[in-house]
Amino acid sequence: MSRLTRISMLVLLVCSPIAIGGAQELSGDDIRSLDGQVQEIKSDVLNIASELSNLEERLLYPSNTQIAVFVSVAESEKFRLDSVQIEINGELATHHIYSFQELEALQKGGVQRIYTGNIVTGDHELRVTMLGKLENGKDFNASDSFGFAKGVKPKALGITLAGPEFGASGIQVGDW
Repeated sequence: MSRLTRISMLVLLVCSPIAIGGAQELSGDDIRSLDGQVQEIKSDVLNIASELSNLEERLLYPSNTQIAVFVSVAESEKFRLDSVQIEINGELATHHIYSFQELEALQKGGVQRIYTGNIVTGDHELRVTMLGKLENGKDFNASDSFGFAKGVKPKALGITLAGPEFGASGIQVGDW
């Protein structure tokens, strides 16, 4: 054994009874007070984390260039959505493969923020591609392009997905 290891073990053996004895001297009120302080510190840490998250979003996505894209499934749709891919101006912005729980939430009226990013003001093209299965088990895919204008204010776009009976592609895009 190295000398440092032996010294460390000796210090632990000597200090262990002192630490145990000190812990036994704490009263119930002291422990409750300490627990309250720990809970207060946890609350402060969570508040700071939330503020940092908001600050990070404002720094990464300034309001004059920010775009957010949301996805929802049309009411009473029964098709199974497998994935969505979004391109902005011909470049891949994001893609997402859906789990059973995510699909179930969308079918119950949930909305997913699928993309947040930055683009310059002006005219842009959004291309949405979705893959899934219809109720009869057949594979279903649809793709469509939409033009939109980005002004100085943040832009929010909503994408509503449905089967082929919803429209030509089953995809609708609009401002939110």
